[in-house]
Amino acid sequence: MASADLRQELDCSICLTTYTDPVNLRCGHNFCRVCIDRVLDTQGGSGGYSCPECREEFRDRPVLHRNITLRNIVETFPSTQLEEGKTGIFCTYCYHSHVPAVISCLHCEASLCDNHLRVHSKAPEHVLTDPTTSMEDRKCSIHRELLKYYCTEDSACICVSCRRDREHRGHKVETLDEASENKKQELRNVLQKLMTEREETEKRVQSLQDRRRKVQETSAGLTERVTALFIELRRHLEDLEKRVRRNISSQEERISLSDLIHQLEIKKNDLSRKMEDIEKLCNMTDTLTVLQESDTGDLCDTEEGDNEDRERHDRLLHDGGDLDVSGISHTLHTGLSDMIKEVNVFFYIQEASDILLDVNTAHNNLQISDDMKTVSWSDIEQNRPETPERFQWWSQVLSSQRFSSGRHYWEVDVRESEYYRVGMCYPSIERRGWQSGIGNNKKSWGLRRYTGECYLIHDNKEISLSPNLSSNRVRISVDYEAGQLSLYDLCDPIRHLHTFTTTFTEPLHVGLAVGKGSITISGGERRREK
Repeated sequence: MASADLRQELDCSICLTTYTDPVNLRCGHNFCRVCIDRVLDTQGGSGGYSCPECREEFRDRPVLHRNITLRNIVETFPSTQLEEGKTGIFCTYCYHSHVPAVISCLHCEASLCDNHLRVHSKAPEHVLTDPTTSMEDRKCSIHRELLKYYCTEDSACICVSCRRDREHRGHKVETLDEASENKKQELRNVLQKLMTEREETEKRVQSLQDRRRKVQETSAGLTERVTALFIELRRHLEDLEKRVRRNISSQEERISLSDLIHQLEIKKNDLSRKMEDIEKLCNMTDTLTVLQESDTGDLCDTEEGDNEDRERHDRLLHDGGDLDVSGISHTLHTGLSDMIKEVNVFFYIQEASDILLDVNTAHNNLQISDDMKTVSWSDIEQNRPETPERFQWWSQVLSSQRFSSGRHYWEVDVRESEYYRVGMCYPSIERRGWQSGIGNNKKSWGLRRYTGECYLIHDNKEISLSPNLSSNRVRISVDYEAGQLSLYDLCDPIRHLHTFTTTFTEPLHVGLAVGKGSITISGGERRREK
């Protein structure tokens, strides 16, 4: 293949320049990695991918494979190689026509074509090189002699006369070929390091891209699940609303007072009629008529019925004349609690409300409450037996429960302590010496408060917390399989402090340390993780 044709084959069809880190698609076409990544990023929003060269479509983002053979060709192909006859340098001795030169003689200061090269002198002083017009650059500017040596101490190309001069006398001198080869070897070493560094960078870029795709996939899946969850929650809320409304209506019908009100209205009207009749009799002037009125006994009879109605009235008002608000509230609370449980199940969150402190691990200056939930510092030693499980250096205690799977959270009330550490520990944590402190080793993670400042600590490395805690409660959340331990400030709104990420290799215990005052552990409310 001609040089020009080969040059075209080494050009990326996107940037139209020589390949840089060539990769290929499944269809076989090659591109610079940066170029094709940029194109695929652009196509990502359209719902599909395709090859810029042949338009073959891919449902998922195609995997890029490095074309090592093509990369080696690109790196070894001379970047300065030009098409034959296009150098612009012609034979010095071909006076009557422009014949391209194939070589230049630095001694003769002339360029030669193939024909004149055959008859050219083969003497050692005739130094031949690629066709060039800058022959003066290859001669010493002082002695006008060919540069043949390289002074390593002065990093300068010199001629024979320069080598004898005082300026370079005694210096280490190499021939140009030797110096050039040494420099090339240095450059090859640098090139190898750069290639290794680039490959490592490519791996990091690839890992970040893989991570980004995983995050995007997780985000899309979680969004879909959350949407379905809210649809289900809205349905539950509507059902709960209907159930509560039916309950209220049912109670209203059961204790309806319409019948009694109607009877009392009739009685009121009857009393009004009697009152009118009595008033008429009282207003009569004819005494005989008043005395002879036959139904006055009925007008005066009110006692018996009145007592019965009054008892019924009082009974309805006090015993059954109101709604069962407590029952309605219980129905609402139960329904809403069930929905919160459903949310926790959705996020695989388990409230660790049964955490108890293990007095067998407690330092002798710590007091443990009867309910095993509160730990306090005491100046009086407790005279507990010294065992391998008990902390001897730090005033610490572990939980009796351990966690080796699942997602859990609990809360710690720290308002009564100025100096404390809260976190998680492996059971194999040291129990003696300075390194046994929570966060002072690779087997524990925690939050530390000292002299008013808060720090996140692990493997004896501290991260200053800014701003400080704004509440008196700290939440600790662990996702064992994901290798994540998160801490939260339970202010409003809840504030994420930090997430430690690792691969857990042992079960985890809650760890508490108190230097003054007391702290209390609890399961806390069931809430969705932020």
